[in-house]
Amino acid sequence: MATPGDQSDLQDLPLGGDDSVVQKMHQRGVVWTIWFTYGAFYFCRTNISAAAAALSMAPEAGGLGLDRYQVGWILAALKISYALGQLINGQLAERIRPRVLLAIGMFGSATLNVIFGLGTGFYFLLFVWACNGYCQSLGWTPCVRVVGNWIPPSWRGKAIGIVGTGYQITLGLTYVLASYSVEWFGWRGAVFIPAIVLAVAGIAMLLLLREMPEQEFSSAGSQPLPAAAANSWMENMFLTLFNPTLWILGMALGLLNACRYGFMDWGLTHLLEVQKSSIGKAGLKYCVIAIGAVAGSYLAGVATDRLFGGRRAPVIFVLLIMLSAMTLLYESVSRTSATGTVLLLIVIGFCIYGPQVLLVGAAPVDLAHKGTAAAAAGFVNFMGYMGAATGDVVTGYFSEEAHGGWQTAIYIWAGWALAAALMTTLLWNATSSKMRLLPAWLPRVLAAAGLLAGAGLLQLADGPTWLLVTSVIAALLLLTARGKLRPLAGLAGLLGLLGLICLLFELGLELADDAPSWYRLAPTAAHGFSLLATVMVLIDRR
Repeated sequence: MATPGDQSDLQDLPLGGDDSVVQKMHQRGVVWTIWFTYGAFYFCRTNISAAAAALSMAPEAGGLGLDRYQVGWILAALKISYALGQLINGQLAERIRPRVLLAIGMFGSATLNVIFGLGTGFYFLLFVWACNGYCQSLGWTPCVRVVGNWIPPSWRGKAIGIVGTGYQITLGLTYVLASYSVEWFGWRGAVFIPAIVLAVAGIAMLLLLREMPEQEFSSAGSQPLPAAAANSWMENMFLTLFNPTLWILGMALGLLNACRYGFMDWGLTHLLEVQKSSIGKAGLKYCVIAIGAVAGSYLAGVATDRLFGGRRAPVIFVLLIMLSAMTLLYESVSRTSATGTVLLLIVIGFCIYGPQVLLVGAAPVDLAHKGTAAAAAGFVNFMGYMGAATGDVVTGYFSEEAHGGWQTAIYIWAGWALAAALMTTLLWNATSSKMRLLPAWLPRVLAAAGLLAGAGLLQLADGPTWLLVTSVIAALLLLTARGKLRPLAGLAGLLGLLGLICLLFELGLELADDAPSWYRLAPTAAHGFSLLATVMVLIDRR
């Protein structure tokens, strides 16, 4: 059986006779089924962009009266749980049938959107939207596995590019559907109507999706889907987390996603404020981003296959440099010209989704160790959405006039795109995963450094001494967690998790009143990164 990480061409499958034409027809059919299946997820993800503008309106105007920083955390909650889900589901997708995971994700997300629309309190909305993030995370990695099962490496970049156009088109449709639903039914319409669409798409997926070639061509077509993964869960985690190329891809995707979700989550709110238009008209203007996104997704994949011999980095780099420049230009154009805004959004969509599709799909599959493609895609997407979550909180903070306003926020978006481009250059000539694994000492050092850096930064804001003490103890445990003392990393991880929970929910912090948000956000990110590095220490069996 061809697994997602298998680099053998699917033409070698024993399909019998001269079935190559039939095989190609089925391959294309699977690609288009994945195209609409994964695209449908976006109806219940990007619809929050239309609702977000209303959430911060006063109750008498039909909103909930939340401040923008709270809205930023609601947006970020989906990204954080989505990221964690990607890390988990990358492993589950190697073992559980894709149709099962996709069904849970699609029907679960539709249900949670309805529940979100019934809520009013900040913490309730935060929790429900975080749960929606996990259901949304059940979409991509099963799709990657199905593509890996069916599509040979010779045109995998093109196939992923085609799949990518699906969620770009859905992105544009969601802006229009959700925006006008807000005008017609209030902000709750932005979650109720897309939920119906996603549920219908889930039914279609169950009827049409074929997970692997054997299901189509075997005489015993009703046989169950065999397990795809030859490696154990621990082996997959080890080969994924200690693959340095995946870390580089993940960091580049995280920076890109911070910029990407600036446009996706906050774009309608920005246009409403700077152009003083209705939310319906803003949605119509913003939907054109999908036109450029479709072209970028498809052409970027084709270019890497045909012009660069499978090298993804050159195309990603050029498009990210263009994105940084276009984002800087967008700040002024959006304030002066409605027509210029529409045209520029098309170009921005091209520059965002060309590299995004390659970073989240083709590149992880290329650079994964054999049998770990879905796990690799899940990990890279995990890193990407942690970057997106950070971006939502940062944008929510700096878009307030008291902290710089939209100009400052959009300049930050441009800086993220530039940093992602520079990160990509480290993989300029990479075409395979034949690289050495990360050394065993590196995760211990990075985990300890993350804990100390986070606790030290809190001390500058008059943070609690107990957190500094527990961080120092955890760091010492990590540095000594070698050989028979490796279980000490587990205790260090528990201390780090305690600190992270306190940071996320601001338990016992009592920071100085004038401490900027960076003194909360940076330690939280440092503790989260430290926990991931601690997991690496625990799973390393060398």
